[in-house]
Amino acid sequence: MSVSNPTLITFVIYIAAMVLIGFMAYRSTNNLSDYILGGRSLGSVVTALSAGASDMSGWLLMGLPGAIYMSGLSESWIAIGLIVGAYLNWLFVAGRLRVQTEHNGDALTLPDYFSSRFEDKSGLLRIISAVVILVFFTIYCASGIVAGARLFESTFGMSYETALWAGAAATIAYTFVGGFLAVSWTDTVQATLMIFALILTPIIVLLATGGVDTTFLAIEAKNPDNFNMLKNTTFIGIISLMGWGLGYFGQPHILARFMAADSVKSIAKARRISMTWMILCLGGTVAVGFFGIAYFSAHPEVAGPVTENHERVFIELAKLLFNPWIAGVLLSAILAAVMSTLSCQLLVCSSALTEDFYKTFLRKNASQIELVWVGRAMVLLVALIAIAMAANPENRVLGLVSYAWAGFGAAFGPVVLISVMWKGMTRNGALAGILVGAITVIVWKHFSLLGLYEIIPGFIFASLAIYFVSKLGAPTAGMVERFDAAEKDYNLNK
Repeated sequence: MSVSNPTLITFVIYIAAMVLIGFMAYRSTNNLSDYILGGRSLGSVVTALSAGASDMSGWLLMGLPGAIYMSGLSESWIAIGLIVGAYLNWLFVAGRLRVQTEHNGDALTLPDYFSSRFEDKSGLLRIISAVVILVFFTIYCASGIVAGARLFESTFGMSYETALWAGAAATIAYTFVGGFLAVSWTDTVQATLMIFALILTPIIVLLATGGVDTTFLAIEAKNPDNFNMLKNTTFIGIISLMGWGLGYFGQPHILARFMAADSVKSIAKARRISMTWMILCLGGTVAVGFFGIAYFSAHPEVAGPVTENHERVFIELAKLLFNPWIAGVLLSAILAAVMSTLSCQLLVCSSALTEDFYKTFLRKNASQIELVWVGRAMVLLVALIAIAMAANPENRVLGLVSYAWAGFGAAFGPVVLISVMWKGMTRNGALAGILVGAITVIVWKHFSLLGLYEIIPGFIFASLAIYFVSKLGAPTAGMVERFDAAEKDYNLNK
């Protein structure tokens, strides 16, 4: 690995810029609300792009293009499901959650919101939801660290151990120092870099393969079924892929962006920006994998790395078709995707440990400065545990991402969605929803029932549990009063 390597220099400049943003955010972080939610000060552009970037991890530039390259357009159902799910989340949850968290004790985290919304004096709701967050997100963080390590390993020829620390260090640094504002500001830069890479790359691949007609003929010649969206699919398979969209309602790192918006008025504009960004990114991702079929069919002599690992299709196209400096920028987009998601997950874990355990049960009267430093310590602790989990490259951590997505989607999705839409929901209904959703996902995954993605039965059963258990009791007058006040606030300002 030469120090003059343009890709390496580009990576170093990019990482240095992210850490610098972290130190800029440090100056705006005065209390725990600033560290966890940026003092609820995000404008519509930052809200939109940070929500998008925190969602789209390394799979956007590695996993999905690789799947399209291998199987054609039949793998694009997941992209359709994600777009529909994200839009519905913005439409029904974003604005309402923003006002509901403010009206319910100015809640900073999801467990904090559940506890205040349902007047849970026992602390049980807070503890169970915080534990769900910690378990699933530590696995999620480990998968992000593995993805970053793989990128450094394949790009610079580092050993896996060195790549592990190189990939994680910068993300830990700016999250540790700057908290939520650093994460959100860097997400905005990272989202811009990702969309640049995913619009430019397919256009250049298309030109390199002779234009649209020649490219499509080459893809068809390779395998006519590449154009068939129903190839090797079943009804259950399509529903399972589309079902990924249900996960959006329960992802704490995405919901935190809604809670941090400066006002409900920002949400509608943020929704339009975020959905445009998402559609362009997912379209570009599908195009990279699809046009890559034509390029590597025409150039079999350079197809070796992609044949060996189809998830390298974006990396190899960037290296082959672009000047090394531009390639460095494009490959930084993969790092951006990994870092943006990992940083959000680290911060949500830190928030759960600081707000929902330390402040609630250990130091109720802790000063704001103390809580911010505890938050920073928790970022470090979770990161070190995740690095330890990721240390063995044979660990199938990446395979657990769909499991964690389903876990959050089923355990929290129905609770969040119904809690902002229905004032008749009770504390026991919320508790039943979280438990039934999480248990269904675990059982369904273990037995692989019907070949159906576990988020779908988990979401359905959790929703039914919330409704029927809530009907056995009744919300208190205070819960109804706060719900009505928040709903009125939302309707006046949306």
